[in-house]
Amino acid sequence: MINGKTILITGGTGSFGKKFVQTILENHEPKKIIIYSRDELKQYEMANIFNDKRMRYFIGDVRDKERLESALRGVDICIHAAALKHVPIAEYNPMECIKTNIQGAGNVINAALVNGVEHVVALSTDKAANPINLYGATKLCSDKLFVTANNIKGAQKSKFSVVRYGNVVGSRGSVIPFFKRLIAQGAKELPITDERMTRFWITLDEGVHFVLQSLERMYGGEIFVPKIPSMKIIDLAHALAPHLQIKIIGIRPGEKLHEVMIPKDDSHLTLEFEKFFILTPTINFQTPVNYAQTLKGEVGKSVSEGFEYSSDGNKYWLDEQTILKMSSGISF
Repeated sequence: MINGKTILITGGTGSFGKKFVQTILENHEPKKIIIYSRDELKQYEMANIFNDKRMRYFIGDVRDKERLESALRGVDICIHAAALKHVPIAEYNPMECIKTNIQGAGNVINAALVNGVEHVVALSTDKAANPINLYGATKLCSDKLFVTANNIKGAQKSKFSVVRYGNVVGSRGSVIPFFKRLIAQGAKELPITDERMTRFWITLDEGVHFVLQSLERMYGGEIFVPKIPSMKIIDLAHALAPHLQIKIIGIRPGEKLHEVMIPKDDSHLTLEFEKFFILTPTINFQTPVNYAQTLKGEVGKSVSEGFEYSSDGNKYWLDEQTILKMSSGISF
C-alpha cells in the first residue's frame, strides 16, 4: 500500500504528521513524502529531524485551492490532518475555523479529484459526533464532505474515507503536557473542569497504525472508529500528581462532560469488528459495496438498535499505571 507511493500530509508538521512520517520512513519504502503546511518555522525544524531525500516540504494553506491542486499532482495517497482544533479559540473565531475545517476540506477533495489521487483519508475527532461546539460542528461537516465525495467522483478511481478517534496522549495542546507543565512549575493544585468528565484516549503510535490499516481496509465512504479506552480526567490528574489538590473550575465554552464517537442515531449505520467500528454512508451511489467485509478480509456485524459508543459507557478503561506508562515520554 505504501511502498513506491507518493504521500502528501496536510498539516504535516503537527504531532500526527511527525509520527506518521517517522513510522513510514522506518517501516516502509515510499517514493516521496510531501509535508503540506503553512508554518515555515515548523517545516524548517521538521526538515532538520527528517533529513531524507524522499522528503518534500510545501508551504501552503488548505484554504488555497490552486496551491493544493499543484501540490497534489502525482500524489497517490493524501492524509488530511490540517485543522483548527482548539475548542475555545474556535468558539471565539468561528469564521476562521469554518474556512479551514470546512472550506479547506472541500478544497482537498476537489484538488484530489482533479489529480486522481487514489486514496484520501481525513482525520476526524470524537467531537464531530453530536457536536455542541463549533470545532465539532465543522469536523462533522468535513466528515460528511469526505464521505459523499465518493458519490461525485465519476470515473475517477479516487476513494475517500474518514478516521475518527479521541484525545491523543501527548499531542500539542492536550491535557497531559498541560498538567506536567503545571507540576514542573510547582503548582499547588491541578484544575479540573468537572470531576465526572471522561475522555477517550489513544497514543500517536496507535493513531498512525490505525490510519495505515484503514488505508488497506477502505472501499471509500467509511468512517473508521477504533476501539480505545476511556479514563476520567480526575483520575489522570491523580495519577500524574497524587500529592496535589484538585480545583474544580467548571466546564469551558463548548465542552462536554463525556465524548461520543458513535451516537445512537447512527446505530443503524454501524458495523462492529474485533478492534474497530465502521460507520457506513447514508447515501451510496457506488457499485454495491459489502462494508461488512473489509478489503483486508475482516468480517463485522451490525450493532444493536440504539447502540452508542461513548467515553462514559465504554467497556475499556485505563488504570493509573497504564496512563503513567503511556505518558512517560511526553514533554511539556
